[in-house]
Amino acid sequence: MSITPQAYAPHSAILELGDAFYDPVAAADFPETRLRFRNDRAAREVGLDTMGDDEWLRHFGRFESLPGSLAEPLALRYHGHQFRVYNPEIGDGRGFLFAQLRDTRGRLMDLATKGSGTTPWSRFGDGRLTLKGGMREVLATEMLEALGVETSRSFSLIETGEALERGDEPSPTRSAVLVRLSHGHIRIGTVQRIAYLRDAENMTRLVEYVLRNLYDEVPGENAAERLLDLVVGRAATLAASYMAAGFVHGVLNSDNINVTGESFDYGPWRFAPTWDPGFTAAYFDHAGLYAFGRQPEAIHWDVMQLAVSLRTISAAEPLIAVLESFAERYQLAVSHAILWRLGVTPRDPQQDRGLVQTVERALRTSESGLDGFFFDTFGGVAPEGEAFAEVRAALAPYVARKPRDHHYWQGTPCSMLIDEVETIWAAIDQKDDWQPFHAKIARIREMGEAMT
Repeated sequence: MSITPQAYAPHSAILELGDAFYDPVAAADFPETRLRFRNDRAAREVGLDTMGDDEWLRHFGRFESLPGSLAEPLALRYHGHQFRVYNPEIGDGRGFLFAQLRDTRGRLMDLATKGSGTTPWSRFGDGRLTLKGGMREVLATEMLEALGVETSRSFSLIETGEALERGDEPSPTRSAVLVRLSHGHIRIGTVQRIAYLRDAENMTRLVEYVLRNLYDEVPGENAAERLLDLVVGRAATLAASYMAAGFVHGVLNSDNINVTGESFDYGPWRFAPTWDPGFTAAYFDHAGLYAFGRQPEAIHWDVMQLAVSLRTISAAEPLIAVLESFAERYQLAVSHAILWRLGVTPRDPQQDRGLVQTVERALRTSESGLDGFFFDTFGGVAPEGEAFAEVRAALAPYVARKPRDHHYWQGTPCSMLIDEVETIWAAIDQKDDWQPFHAKIARIREMGEAMT
């Protein structure tokens, strides 16, 4: 196997939890495997970037196990609230945990799949992923990473040669298998399932697993309270980063919230063209439960479900006290996130919050494009026009955190609105032309370099 010995550090920590948390499964036997995307930048961080394409296909298309990691794929068990309705019948239905390994920062990372075949949790699904869905997830994760959001990384996308029938896009359509690189694969819904079973022993085991392996902490007497405190902080930061990025996840169910606060599992996502709190991503979100402006509320609600679940091994009072800190943490995080995107250095919390409120108000009332606004103002450049007079005044005392000397700033803003996504897909669907897709990824990464 072609690996980088200094960086490749396989692991199998998930086995500490025991078979009450997962089911061994086998990958689908696909008619073909055609490599469409490999993330060598992410692979370098886990020592897998030196693989040739044929070897890559064996591991991430045929799922030959990685040496030293898991001997067989594991479909993880979890429950969750889906649009606020509790569902005890879900789990990894078209994916599995394929391998664990340490990255160059020492973090425990998971390689997990989407579209890799049926599992005991597939219910009536076929366990597959459309090529369009895989392409969309690659674009989402690349854009979010560039915009400073803690996100799973799209590691690999392989076309698999099956014709899939779907009700939400023209069918039959092409199929794919996606591999994600994530910091952990434990969801709030994982904790909910153990609470549902009233299994205090396994709840203690799960909490200690997360603290040791995902937060590098030694569990103490108040392990549940400490875990909630960590998750509340990460979740508040996640909600704030969505707002600064202008991103709408679409399905913020409790089974889609990772206990590390890392964003993942992208279905009907959209980037909002303007600062419109009512903008939704999912066509089936008729009530706007997960609309752009309601995402902090939705993520807070999900974290509340974590707190409820942790009551299995903890008293309520300390958990409630931690939950009540979410709003303050979110306010600090959203100020930090928006100032980061503005490209200016923070001053003090009160002044920073005033600037953020001024920016939000101006964007909402002017209906200006988000990407254009943040492109123009990066580094504290005052926007022109009467609509932004208050923004100019609020920005005046701030200094740039980074100069606008990258060549990205000589061009036009990089956006990822739905029309462009559809245009990129049309080139693939109609002409098998992947050039616009790869060109967009290069442009996104250029933006990320300019901002960080």
